[in-house]
Amino acid sequence: MHRNTIVAANWKMNGDASLISEMTTALNAITISDDVQVIICPSAPYLGALTQANSNSRVAIGAQNINEQLKGALTGEVSALMLKDLSVQYVIVGHSERRSLFAENSELIAEKAKVALAQGLTPIVCIGESEQEREDGNTENVLSQQLAPVLAALESHELFDVVFAYEPVWAIGTGKTASAEMAQQTHRFIREYIAATDANVAEKVAILYGGSVNAGNYQELFAQPDIDGGLIGGASLKVEEFKTICAAE
Repeated sequence: MHRNTIVAANWKMNGDASLISEMTTALNAITISDDVQVIICPSAPYLGALTQANSNSRVAIGAQNINEQLKGALTGEVSALMLKDLSVQYVIVGHSERRSLFAENSELIAEKAKVALAQGLTPIVCIGESEQEREDGNTENVLSQQLAPVLAALESHELFDVVFAYEPVWAIGTGKTASAEMAQQTHRFIREYIAATDANVAEKVAILYGGSVNAGNYQELFAQPDIDGGLIGGASLKVEEFKTICAAE
């Protein structure tokens, strides 16, 4: 089963108008394979500017988070309706930083994914274990607990429009990266877990790897049969390095 490669940039709380200009100039000037979808997820204040500056049809814009409510007295929050109004196409939900720093649980993340889909956004649902959980042999149990609410909340036909991202917490921004073999083994488990709900979905759904992906390791990671691209942090802030990764075949 051939699945397209997704190269998604999570800028987190980084970046500015200068980076938007430099990045879009670089990406607008290159040809990205029809088998590759590039997504850039800046902080919310820059979504409009990035959308206006981007002219490469293979580059989509994503947000880093949404609220589960569509509107209301929720100062500082961003809704799926607002993102839709800005022509945003993707939204990250459940990143480990949202789980650990903002106490978001898997049930809330499933709710956010449902709301995103209802507004025509593609949720990038993040899952991943801590270093201690992996050392204790609990990786599969942790991932199962994170996946189960999402699979329960969504209909099978909705799952076709979800992107999953496996990000081992111990590899995010640390310089540590799961070996290609370790990452593939975990991605295979995730796909098999989804297959227990719907085998057809599991065959077609994209599962990205995140955790210190860079220009030096992306080819080996992306070559694995169950890894369909990357959710990239630090390297996505470096224009030339990210441009190299976007040339993935």
